[in-house]
Amino acid sequence: MGGRTTCLLPALFLLVIPGSSAISGPRAVRGVEQGSLTVQCQYDPGYERYVKWWCRGTAWNNCPFVVKTTGSEKEVKEGRVSIRDNWKDRSFTVTMEELRLDDSDTYWCGIERTGTDLENTVEVTIDPAPTVSISTLATSNANMFTAPVAPEENQGQLPLLGSVHFLLLVFLKVPLFLGMLGAVLWVNRPLRSSGGKPQKNQ
Repeated sequence: MGGRTTCLLPALFLLVIPGSSAISGPRAVRGVEQGSLTVQCQYDPGYERYVKWWCRGTAWNNCPFVVKTTGSEKEVKEGRVSIRDNWKDRSFTVTMEELRLDDSDTYWCGIERTGTDLENTVEVTIDPAPTVSISTLATSNANMFTAPVAPEENQGQLPLLGSVHFLLLVFLKVPLFLGMLGAVLWVNRPLRSSGGKPQKNQ
């Protein structure tokens, strides 16, 4: 019983101080469609073990909770939204992922406590994802159908290959062809007699 009273003393003490603000955070954040954004809310000493929450709606006192901590530093994830408390830094972080345009709205980061919860309003705006222009698509398609260029090292080898083929043609193929042609003509030459005249058939 005594421990519970001691735990509530910091909250009651802050409650009676005029103009005190035990929680703070950004007034507005922006994100891009399909991206993610992070909101960090700070709180005063004494609220480390309190439940922290993130809700959506114009009125914080009746807006539905999106995600809440368990009173510990363990991360809690609900759908595309997660929340994690950090007692050492006295802050909790809300992360929204896979953003949609209809995520734009008024949100609240808050601390659950006996009596009235502590809260801070955050305006979230989601901008449309950048679109690809027609000219960019046309340029990309033109690049896809461009004939590939041979690498420089291959281009340097082409003249060398041509010269080797030329040398083979001059020193091997042409003499071989002429030799074969001479052999054919030699075999088909007309037969001559010992007197130097062609022999007649008997």
